[in-house]
Amino acid sequence: MSKNEAIMEISQTANKFTSSIVLQFENKYIDVKSILGLFTTLVDSNSYELHVHGPDQEEAIASMQEVFAKHNLTIVVKKD
Repeated sequence: MSKNEAIMEISQTANKFTSSIVLQFENKYIDVKSILGLFTTLVDSNSYELHVHGPDQEEAIASMQEVFAKHNLTIVVKKD
């Protein structure tokens, strides 16, 4: 699968939830619901931190872990 397909699926999955879903990479914070933000940040070989806050947080985390794993992208979920 291409990077474009991964970005589209990640964004579409994130948009199913009302929770805030933010990807942290180094000192950048990217709204996962923003396709443009993902295009400028998502690189295959990096690890990202995922921050999820909101009423459907647990479901959002599970879905995001699934879609990132499907595209061989490494995320670490940060719970505050």
